[in-house]
Amino acid sequence: MNYIIRVILVWGLFLIGATGFAQSKIRVVCIGNSITYGSGLANRPQESYSAQLQALLGVGKYEVLNFGVSGATMLKKGNKPYWNTAEYQKALAANPDLVFIKLGTNDSKLINRPMMVDFENDYRDMVRSFVALPSHPKVVLLLPVKAFSEEKFGISGSFLKDSILATIRKLAYEEQLPVLDLYSLFADKEALFADKVHPDAVGAGLIAARLHEFIGTKTKNVNVSDKMKDVAVKESSFYGYEALSFLFNGRDARIVKPKRAAPGMPWIWRARFWGHEPQADIALLERGYHVVYCDVAELFGNKEAVGIWNDFYAYLQKLGLAKKAVLEGMSRGGVYVYNWAAANPSKVACVYADNPVLDLKSWPGGKGIGPGSKKEWSTFLKDYGYQTEEEAAAFSGSPIDKIKEIVKGKYPMLHVCGDMDEVVPIAENTLPFAEKIKRAGGDIRIIHKPEGKHHPHSLPNPQVIVEFILKSSK
Repeated sequence: MNYIIRVILVWGLFLIGATGFAQSKIRVVCIGNSITYGSGLANRPQESYSAQLQALLGVGKYEVLNFGVSGATMLKKGNKPYWNTAEYQKALAANPDLVFIKLGTNDSKLINRPMMVDFENDYRDMVRSFVALPSHPKVVLLLPVKAFSEEKFGISGSFLKDSILATIRKLAYEEQLPVLDLYSLFADKEALFADKVHPDAVGAGLIAARLHEFIGTKTKNVNVSDKMKDVAVKESSFYGYEALSFLFNGRDARIVKPKRAAPGMPWIWRARFWGHEPQADIALLERGYHVVYCDVAELFGNKEAVGIWNDFYAYLQKLGLAKKAVLEGMSRGGVYVYNWAAANPSKVACVYADNPVLDLKSWPGGKGIGPGSKKEWSTFLKDYGYQTEEEAAAFSGSPIDKIKEIVKGKYPMLHVCGDMDEVVPIAENTLPFAEKIKRAGGDIRIIHKPEGKHHPHSLPNPQVIVEFILKSSK
């Protein structure tokens, strides 16, 4: 019996060594260029983002392998194709379980522009070369980090932004692959780039932390489309994610699906200006949130608008989305989210408002220090049934008039505001609103942009907004 057991063990070890398929740890492979390799870091073996990711994951369950090559391109005909490197062959031979691909920065060089027509297909070929491995790994696309130069090392920051990012997102949509936005993560981090291209050890740590968060996020396959047989749906790409466009009660409506949904099916409700400054929406899609929209322009949050949203909310519940919504209101969108929240306090997880209109007499009324809008004020008068300016003077249906109803929901609020907002003055909107909210026991935080005007909305790096939402809607 002992002899038989020894024979079985010997043959088992032989087969493991011969095939290489048996591995006790989850093998993570990092494909990339000099940023992946760790160029410029004082202690590359410990400070590269792959090394820092290994430290975050620990050595018990995961093995992280760095196959970065300085100067490498995704283009097969580029000036230094990753395809021709020993590291590429080693990465394939590693038979990984998870592959992070971070290429594209060097493809922005002028010398490689004539071959850019092949970039998407070359990228697709590389993805499929890994997917076809016996281990069938999950492949994750990483958008290149921002380059703060137009010429350093021949790399063009503007070409990277305007061409490379869009192509990678298109591929992510077509191949249904996860894509992580490292570009926005570094949009406000120029101080971490001594040479304008390569992040320092702290920057590498930010990449490692984002990959670690992705690995640790629990998600599941959910397809809301399966429950939408009652409407005609048009599919398109929203920054690499599947967007479903349809009519709801005659109104333009949209639902963007994450690649995989987070537990509880959380979602963020964009009130107005679909697709404008979408970085927070994209970051939440990465983390398994749905993004939804239902057009109620231009009703200025009146009873009809709230009623349409009530019906849309009920529809989203049939699709299985979470009971509580994350509300996002930019500019006049602030009126919509807060008026709906005032009518539905128990259905709100949190509110993110950005230079929001909170007093319709300020905008579009122009009754204070702001210019207002005569055209939009005329629409407002019709929406609320006012015949004269004198009648409108008694109006009390703005969010700033509904503090008691708003705080009843006990949800946190975050406002991002330009202190120099010339269209929706903060002194007539967020500041008095926040003061009243606090006096009523509500929870509100303001992020001030000291030199900020009404545009642009949001923040180049939405991380602080995302962290607020993740914490508030958990």
